[in-house]
Amino acid sequence: MFPCLRSCLAALALLLLAGASQAAGRQPLTLAVSRGGVSLLVYVAEARRYFADEGADVRTVNCASGRACLGLVSDGLADVATAAELAVVMSAAGARGDLAILGSISTSAHQIKLVARRSAGITQPADLADKRVGTVGGTSAQYFLAAWLQHHGVGPVRMQSMAPEQLAGALQSGAVDAIVIWEPLAAQAQRELRDDAIELPNPSIYTQHFVLAGTQRVLREKEESLLRLLRALLRAQQYIADEPARATQILATRLGMLPADAARFLGEHDYRLRLDATLLPTMTAQARWAVREGLAPAEAGSGGLARLVEPRLLQRVSPAAVAPR
Repeated sequence: MFPCLRSCLAALALLLLAGASQAAGRQPLTLAVSRGGVSLLVYVAEARRYFADEGADVRTVNCASGRACLGLVSDGLADVATAAELAVVMSAAGARGDLAILGSISTSAHQIKLVARRSAGITQPADLADKRVGTVGGTSAQYFLAAWLQHHGVGPVRMQSMAPEQLAGALQSGAVDAIVIWEPLAAQAQRELRDDAIELPNPSIYTQHFVLAGTQRVLREKEESLLRLLRALLRAQQYIADEPARATQILATRLGMLPADAARFLGEHDYRLRLDATLLPTMTAQARWAVREGLAPAEAGSGGLARLVEPRLLQRVSPAAVAPR
């Protein structure tokens, strides 16, 4: 009898462990998603039900910007967020030093654009000197503006910081002469201005890494759920590569945009889940810029940004996606 009892108890213990493991893998995740073409991997994973197929219990919350998404993480309202790498740098320089980047979900040298009014006398880069330029202060858009002005050797501009959703209206009303903003808001501004709009040349001076980031605590406590999330995003990556026309339709439907604009977005972005060798140097340059601009404390530019990049989980699901460090 006792041998039977021991074997039955052992079997029960194994069932309980299996159940606990499965429950850990099914821990719900709240994913804060920045609205835009940069988040296409998430949109495809939702539309194709890849999260559910991988056993990931994912609830998405939409945000107007990556900074807003990271704010939800800071407030404990989301587990992970999609955001530009600069938003992570700035958050880590402030109150969130425990953030970690799991991987980039898109990279693009054309995500941020400079749109101006021809009626303001702007037809070439030099015309921007001393003009009123609206952007979102402390974000990748302001970083792009600084790099753009330096590249073209253009003198100071009168920068005005606004909320993202205010920029197109400010440009149309004449409150500013030009704006620097990410897509799809740049396309919206050009549509509203019609023939008065001009997009000034983008010389590929800044490649934005749009990343998936969470806290170290979430990485520890919800590791299995995050692995399932990453596997679903890898499937979305493959779908975009294999079915670009259908992926374009998913993007157009999700953002309510013209199919032509959605197709252009696909051509301007590299939708691969990865951690490449350019991410950390970009973040280092941004941290130094933020210190120079008085946007971050001096210690933010002194190094140590490698702690913000956590390759371990992505290496488990796709070793080739992680560049050697």
